[in-house]
Amino acid sequence: MSNIQVTVKLFAIYQEAYQQTEIQLKLPWESPVKEVLEEMIKSYPSLEKWRSLTRFGVNLQFVPPDTPLKDRDEVVLIPPVSGG
Repeated sequence: MSNIQVTVKLFAIYQEAYQQTEIQLKLPWESPVKEVLEEMIKSYPSLEKWRSLTRFGVNLQFVPPDTPLKDRDEVVLIPPVSGG
């Protein structure tokens, strides 16, 4: 396999940047989930400041940044959240 397609659900700062609730990304087979964030930062360099603060979810599970993705995975980028 050469490429996979994943759905990326967008929240908070990522949704504001893209003005959408989700996007589709094509990535090389077995790309780590952190590659999703890399691709998004390439498109929107202003997201760089969130790189070290963002956590990752794949198919409703929190995962480490190096987790390999599979075709049709659902990815969530979890930015820092403040609240009261």
